[in-house]
Amino acid sequence: EGRPLTIACDVYALGVILYELLCGERPYDLRSGSIAQLEQAILEQEPRAPSRRVGTPGLAEDRGATAAQLRRTLARIETLCREMEIGAVVVGLPLNMDDTEGERARLSREFKDMLERRTGLKVTMWNERLTTVEADEIMDEAGIKKADRKEYVDMIAAQLILEGYMEYGRK
Repeated sequence: EGRPLTIACDVYALGVILYELLCGERPYDLRSGSIAQLEQAILEQEPRAPSRRVGTPGLAEDRGATAAQLRRTLARIETLCREMEIGAVVVGLPLNMDDTEGERARLSREFKDMLERRTGLKVTMWNERLTTVEADEIMDEAGIKKADRKEYVDMIAAQLILEGYMEYGRK
């Protein structure tokens, strides 16, 4: 509609990328229909929650992934970065409360290194500590039932990580 692009557009695009990584598909069918129909679908339809998509290859399964699954995930991220003309990537760094790095942080750093090699992009690690707690608080304020929160917590935490990184870059 000719409106200027904003940070909100970037955050939305990253949400779409996260959905695609978790589910292996885009949240909306972009191959058919007009832009107006797509906009209507985005505003009126709720995509299937990633937590309800059992057996779909993606990052959710990579916690215990085989080498083949990890290669597929990296290839998918590379494709998305190229298609969406992404210039840099932010990956959460799960630090312990005392700022030390444990096994999860080590694995995250390994993933960062693989992602940089695969995409050729700069990948920045960003402290993700307490983003899940903050995501829970946001869902409290939004009135999301505790039973439904599993569907949203990772997406909200990812947005908080990105917002923290972007805010830091503006200072």
